Amino acid sequence: MIVLGIETSCDETGVAIYHSQHGLLADCLYSQVSLHRDYGGVVPELASRDHIRKLVPLIKECLVKANITSVDIDGIAYTSGPGLAGALLVGACVARSLAWAWEVSALAVHHMEGHLLAPMLEKKRPEFPFVALLVSGGHSLLVKVADIGNYEVLGESLDDAVGEAFDKTAKMLGLDYPGGPALENLAKKGKPGCYKFPRPMTDRRGLDFSFSGLKTFAMNTWAQTAKTPQDKADIAFAFEEAIVDTLVIKCRRALRETGMETLVVAGGVSANKSIQEGLKRMAVEEKREVYFPRQAFCTDNGAMIAYAGYLRLSAAQEDPLPVTARPRWSLESLKPIKCRN
Repeated sequence: MIVLGIETSCDETGVAIYHSQHGLLADCLYSQVSLHRDYGGVVPELASRDHIRKLVPLIKECLVKANITSVDIDGIAYTSGPGLAGALLVGACVARSLAWAWEVSALAVHHMEGHLLAPMLEKKRPEFPFVALLVSGGHSLLVKVADIGNYEVLGESLDDAVGEAFDKTAKMLGLDYPGGPALENLAKKGKPGCYKFPRPMTDRRGLDFSFSGLKTFAMNTWAQTAKTPQDKADIAFAFEEAIVDTLVIKCRRALRETGMETLVVAGGVSANKSIQEGLKRMAVEEKREVYFPRQAFCTDNGAMIAYAGYLRLSAAQEDPLPVTARPRWSLESLKPIKCRN
């Protein structure tokens, strides 16, 4: 089976082709960072229009890279949510139209399930069951994963997600968009011990997250400094350190409470090296295993959608004909399937 995957949930246009026997045949990605930089964040209308311009050329490019034609495609998977409504509709409409023209099945894929399954694209892949930490621009979730579609959300963000907290704090410090990577780079110049930030919601039971207060703490700290470049770097270091410690504490707790031996970490924020190092240290201490996707598959991409779609299409899952875009979509509402891959 050969599946075309389409990702247009936010500000990256991703297209990929996955082969059931040969794996990933092609992966193409276009980022809109330069388009949104002047605005300091993603402008939904501009994102949608850019997806319209870039999606079909990327599909053609992907087919050429894979050395196949549309006749070889057996199914199309597209991100149906969560995400920006207009951006999702672009991908959904193109996917449904092509599926109709090519006479193949089209399947709506949950964006966060795509992230959750991204580590499965690596040679060394996790085995079910496991605990997943999904951290992206708009989501922070701890999920108990029994199998594909059999998900139990153990904890989630009650306000700002990790990625939002990074971006908003970076903007407050006057850093360029995208804020997360900029703050990570600045934190490397910071000195340990200059500031002590709180580790939110770690002094109580449960696995939920809250990062809005941490962002406010950083803002108040910045307001009270001399605002030198070193002050800025020290605050970035303290902020990132607090994020890392909070995620480590929550993941350790989730592994112990569920008895799981494996942690999967995915989503755009999982590309942060300090977060990766902190969770790897925790896994060694707890005698657990931790898996990350490769750097290119931490952020939004078509490969994870093509793979997730392949798994569901190969299990004979089908969607009704109407185009669907779901800006809000519960991970727990997905249909379970037995993984045979």
